[in-house]
Amino acid sequence: QVQLVESGGGLVQPGGSLRLSCAASGRIFSIYGMGWYRQAPGKQRELVATITNSGLRDYADSVKGRFTISSDYAKNTVFLEMSSLKVEDTAVYLCNAYSSPVATIRTDYWGQGTQVTVSS
Repeated sequence: QVQLVESGGGLVQPGGSLRLSCAASGRIFSIYGMGWYRQAPGKQRELVATITNSGLRDYADSVKGRFTISSDYAKNTVFLEMSSLKVEDTAVYLCNAYSSPVATIRTDYWGQGTQVTVSS
């Protein structure tokens, strides 16, 4: 099992910035990549950004140029730097760790989520 603990959410004004952190523990060696998803009320969960153990990054089109995902493997932690935040970025942000890029054998682990609210 892999345990994930997020931190860093909160309330920010439009145009502001926030930094989310996700610390992983447990069977760290089984992790192939980590990422962030988000879910707004009444909407489906959507991918925000991912990063693999080799450093490959992927972003949702809606956050490209505004969000940056990074990792500190020494601390088993993944970060999401969010800037130029918009009201539509408001959601619960969930940290994800996965064991394989192959969907049929992939195991996903999830954090409890952290609320990000963008409002004036």
